[in-house]
Amino acid sequence: QVQLVESGGGLVQAGGSLRLSCAASGRTSSSNAMAWFRQAPGKERDFVAGINWSGVSTYYADSVKGRFTISGLNAKNTVYLQMNSLKPEDTAVYYCAARIGEIVNKGFLYDYWGQGTQVTVSS
Repeated sequence: QVQLVESGGGLVQAGGSLRLSCAASGRTSSSNAMAWFRQAPGKERDFVAGINWSGVSTYYADSVKGRFTISGLNAKNTVYLQMNSLKPEDTAVYYCAARIGEIVNKGFLYDYWGQGTQVTVSS
């Protein structure tokens, strides 16, 4: 089992920044990939960004490229999502997820999930 705990959400004005953290514990492995997803009210859960355990490979949704940066992992077992130039449409509950294998953008392929953290961007 892998446990994931997110933190860092909150309320920010449009154009502002937030940094989310996800601490992984339990049976973590260098074979893991981790990702951030988000779900806005009434919408499906969407992929935001992913990173492999070494931190070398990253992958982003088109909607956040150039604004969000995923980093971390390796020995620290923590992944970060730096979110800059936030927009009201970024408002959602953000979830951390982990899987054994490569980064993928399909939520159903992830085995472990955190509880989520709310990000609200005001206009």
